[in-house]
Formats: sequence, C-alpha cells, structure tokens
Amino acid sequence: MKSKLFLLGSSLTLVLAACVTINVYFPEAAAREAATEFISGVLSDPAAEVIDSSSTDNTQSGAASGGSAMLWPHAGMPAVALRERSAGPLLALMNLLVPVAHAQQNINIDINTPAIQTIQQRMRERQQNVLKAYYEAGAIGLDNDGLVQIRDRSAVGLSERTAMQQAVNADNQDRNAVYREIAVANGHPEWEDDIRSIFAERWIELAPAGWYYRDSNGNWRQK
Repeated sequence: MKSKLFLLGSSLTLVLAACVTINVYFPEAAAREAATEFISGVLSDPAAEVIDSSSTDNTQSGAASGGSAMLWPHAGMPAVALRERSAGPLLALMNLLVPVAHAQQNINIDINTPAIQTIQQRMRERQQNVLKAYYEAGAIGLDNDGLVQIRDRSAVGLSERTAMQQAVNADNQDRNAVYREIAVANGHPEWEDDIRSIFAERWIELAPAGWYYRDSNGNWRQK
C-alpha cells in the first residue's frame, strides 16, 4: 500500500512539474504577432503591416514549436473526455490542485501599456524625422541583435555624423527598453532575450526594400 502511495505521489509530482513548464512556455507565435504590430507602428508603412507566411498561422506555429496546440491533439474531442481518456484519475486529481493551461491556447503578448506606447511613439517620430533618411542612404542598417548600427559614415556629410550617432544611440536605448518592458509587462522578465530575438527577425523581415541589414554571419546585405 505504501509503495502504491509513493508511486502515485511521485507521478503526481512529475505531472505537476510538467504543467508548470507548459504554463511558462514562451509563446513564440504571439510574440511574432506583437512584434509585427509594434514595428508596423514605428515604420508607419502600409507594406509593413502585411505579415509574412511564417507568422500567419498561429495554430500551426504553436503546434510545430511544441506550444499550446499540442495540449489537445484531437481538436474535435472535448477537453474533459480527452483528459479522462489519456490520464484518468491521476490527471483529474491534478486538475483539482493546479489549473490546466487552457489559456496557453489563446495567449497574447500585451504591448498596449502606457510605457510601451510611449516608447513606440518616440521611435515612430525619430524614424520618420531622422532615421529614415539614413537607412535610405545606406549609412545605417539593422543589426541581427534587434539594434541599429552605423554601416557607412561616409554616406552622410561630415556635419551630420554626430547627429546620426546620437539618433542611433537613442533608438538603441529605446529598443533595449521596449524588449525589457514587454517581458516585464507580461509577467515574465525571463522572456526578454526571446522577445529580442523575435523582434530582431521581424525588424529585418518588415524593413523596406533597399535597407541594409546584417545576416547571421555578421555581413551587411541589402534587401
């Protein structure tokens, strides 16, 4: 009897641990959607609002990455029936103690906090009034770490170079701040690096033709 209780307790502990892992899994598809919305707002370019095929199907993306779509593999089967079929009394007991991660299926990344919107507005103004001309001249480009870098100082006049460096520094400060703020605002500071990575990809993917960016090997390329 004691051995059965021990086995039950051990099994329950493992299942609970797995449940916690599911609850904190980084929602990549939702992060891509949030990045697209934020970046489109900064660029203020209708073409930037078109999401590429890699991010149009959140359900497929979640399933491929081990996200929420894998929690209930039989879409037509009621959740209760599936739980009873797959795990029986053990999972039923677990559900009394720990909420099942149903919300993971519809999780969103919130970018509508006052702090994030303030940063976005500041970046939008800087983009339109200052940075856009430098991108188009090839003087600056998008790095593969979610930041902006000066590519060719000689592409602008000598008198403009200090102002260009200051604008780049200010934009990078805002970029670092927004990656951190999105993670904190959504209750997961540990997501900052993942959010930065998603944003780095989307900045390049949504950039207008003609802009320069660094590839994964650190080489400058033009879109």
